[in-house]
Amino acid sequence: MDDLTPQDLGEAQLVEERHVANEKMVFVEGCKNPRAVSVVVRAGLERAVDEIERSLHDAFKAVGTAVMDPRILPGAGATYVEIARKVREYATKVGGKEQLAVEAFADAVEIIPKALAENAGLDPINVITELRAAHTKQDGFVYGVDITTGKPIDAFKYGIIEPANLTIQAIRSAVEAASAILRIDDVVAAAKSSSASKGSEKKESEKKESESSD
Repeated sequence: MDDLTPQDLGEAQLVEERHVANEKMVFVEGCKNPRAVSVVVRAGLERAVDEIERSLHDAFKAVGTAVMDPRILPGAGATYVEIARKVREYATKVGGKEQLAVEAFADAVEIIPKALAENAGLDPINVITELRAAHTKQDGFVYGVDITTGKPIDAFKYGIIEPANLTIQAIRSAVEAASAILRIDDVVAAAKSSSASKGSEKKESEKKESESSD
């Protein structure tokens, strides 16, 4: 205690104990530059509390990501539609069977705006068709889906944005997961092929032994 200085002490406008849902809680309010804060979450059902907690966690993560990397992208599925469009343009330059794989990647990226449309009770085919048409315009990359009307809107104009780092990480994780699954399929196929080859060799050996004994 002797080593404490005024700089080590904090300040608050109000410190009081309150009863919240039959529980005693100490509230410290009006602090100057607080390094930590507490969020009290209450709801009628435990499941609702869990859902609110998850939503807050996601919100804090999104804000933290935006603070660390201030770059932003248009939301409402606009970024994914634009990525899919660019990938399809690249697919035409690839040719052969690889072109089919590249186009499949573009289809996978468009799952995000399709999911937004389906969750809003819209026809995903109509929504994607209109979004693709909108993205062919100049500065069309900003167009996302309006879940109330199903029509393309300027996401930046309506303040619908998302951190660029979040989108990059989502695509990177999806690619890594898909690549891992494809590698597993190759390993399983190779193992089956190897087992079949050993079984064939064993049968051939038994056949030769049978012929020699005859």
